[in-house]
Amino acid sequence: MQQKEPMTEYGYKRLSSELNNLKTVERPAVVVAIEEALEHGDLKENAEYHAAKEKQRMIDSRLHELTDIISIAQIVDPSQLQHSRISFGSTVVLLDVDSDIEVTYTIVGGIESNPDQGLISFNSPLSKQLLGKEEGDELKARLPGGVKEFEVLEVKYMEIIFETH
Repeated sequence: MQQKEPMTEYGYKRLSSELNNLKTVERPAVVVAIEEALEHGDLKENAEYHAAKEKQRMIDSRLHELTDIISIAQIVDPSQLQHSRISFGSTVVLLDVDSDIEVTYTIVGGIESNPDQGLISFNSPLSKQLLGKEEGDELKARLPGGVKEFEVLEVKYMEIIFETH
């Protein structure tokens, strides 16, 4: 059985929109570009043809990737979940015990993650160790940069802002 990929409706719509654009706009345009480049003759020195074929390969690869992700997508509405313990869609305020710095993260789907905005993937090493924790819990998180000790200061649901303008 294939593992499901949790994501919000926003993430699902974003992927579906990209997939639709690639299928209906980008790929047909590159097919036309290939046909036009073929009319120039000699393929050995036809830069337009080779560039268009490379773009087609990249589009086809992304189409395959998006189709795979969408096929295992599980849309989750975080506002409908309990957030007394850390779960998908929870916003969590952590205290880095060593540096005494507070950090805030929201747990989202892998395709929605943006660590610079505090959106971390459900499958990230930190998220996996936070899931199920509640306010007041302490943990030693094994992260790629080493072990960090955190205290969970707050667990809550907040509307997730994916894009800042």
